[in-house]
Amino acid sequence: MDQDSTVSIAAAYRFVPIADGPELRERLFASAALAGLKGTLLLAGEGINFTLAGAPAALRAWLHRLQQDDRFAALDIKHSQAAALPFRHLRVKLKGEIIRMNQPTVRPQAGRAPAVDAATVARWLATGHCDAGRPVVMLDTRNAFEVDAGAFAGAIDWRLSRFSEFPAALAANAAQLRHKTVVSYCTGGIRCEKAALWMAEKGVTNVLQLDGGVLRYLETQASGGQAPHWRGDCVVFDDRGAVAADLSPAVPA
Repeated sequence: MDQDSTVSIAAAYRFVPIADGPELRERLFASAALAGLKGTLLLAGEGINFTLAGAPAALRAWLHRLQQDDRFAALDIKHSQAAALPFRHLRVKLKGEIIRMNQPTVRPQAGRAPAVDAATVARWLATGHCDAGRPVVMLDTRNAFEVDAGAFAGAIDWRLSRFSEFPAALAANAAQLRHKTVVSYCTGGIRCEKAALWMAEKGVTNVLQLDGGVLRYLETQASGGQAPHWRGDCVVFDDRGAVAADLSPAVPA
């Protein structure tokens, strides 16, 4: 692909039971390689998670074929562009979890955590309370270095070094969340969905996940290079490193 060509990037996950992981892994690797796509796709018994990039027409066609599988028909795909491929290789892997938490009682494929859309979160943050009148707090479920690059203003940050530390962090800090509406968030939604389910299991009330994560918030709420209540850049795990509020590759400081 010419380095000056526009590259399309698609990111999505879905918690859905997958019983044919090895066969599906081979099939998806072959089809993505044939389409010239690069990036990472993870499969586990609990679902699928991927960020892939390639020529726009090739990526659209591959996504269309993927969604012919009923399990993936409802994928919520987040799209962005870059001037060059942000990945150097194609990797399709089988994992124990598509996002590791080490808590087998959390089964998002059996039922999704309650979610709140980006526009509603922006409105709540502008007033400081939810529609029921409770104070709203944003709970960052990402790693500390991601938070340092950019976060919602005033968000709770438990300085995680990996997502599997979240259960212990909740046990130590649950008092911060009492009598509030808690909106958990992460880059694309996958970590904050598991986090919301875990908090509900542990008795935290009024917990929601930010639907689509930071990427969907920036996609729908940013204007003029800024997004309300968001400060800084959003780390992404490819050669871009991070994206600005308009989803363009961030300029290094």
